[in-house]
Amino acid sequence: MSGVSPAHADSDTGSGLAAMVAADLIAHRSGDEDAMAGLVRRVTPLLWHVARGFRLDGSTAEDVVQNALLALVRHGAEIAEPQAALRWLIVTTRREAMRAGQLRDRTELVDDAARTVPAPEHDEPEPVVLANAIQRVLWRNVGRLSERCRQLLRVIAFAERPDYAALSAALGMPVGSIGPTRGRCLAKLRSLLAADPEWGASS
Repeated sequence: MSGVSPAHADSDTGSGLAAMVAADLIAHRSGDEDAMAGLVRRVTPLLWHVARGFRLDGSTAEDVVQNALLALVRHGAEIAEPQAALRWLIVTTRREAMRAGQLRDRTELVDDAARTVPAPEHDEPEPVVLANAIQRVLWRNVGRLSERCRQLLRVIAFAERPDYAALSAALGMPVGSIGPTRGRCLAKLRSLLAADPEWGASS
């Protein structure tokens, strides 16, 4: 793909998530019964946050991801180039999320603390309450960003190995603009947090 910067070239040369998903798909097609389960484990966190970027509640986002994965099972053989499987999944998830969003009234961003805050190793309630309060304030302000910023920050923040080529296709932005856009979105988020009195009180 033209325009891919050297910093992100590994996304297309076998070291990124797209390459791992491609390997899983190839193994699945070859009869490896465990390969699809491995693929699902790899992509579910990323796809879930893609769906959540459309302001879907957790349950609806899970349904969207499940539908996207079922679509891969049904139509995976039609993907001529396995390296494109991750991109196909992200685009399918976005379409499913937009469809689900059209069927729902506009809702406020719900609390993501249960998914984003690891459970502590102790039973003391104070650390849990504090962590949940910080997450509520954070995600409320993320919800105030533009749709593109919400989607981008969710995927970048929670993807273990973001694939910039796949993100480019899924979000409809050039690979080279992902980094600068992320920077602008983070700057806006920092500004919102700085102006939120609850952020200073909870952090």
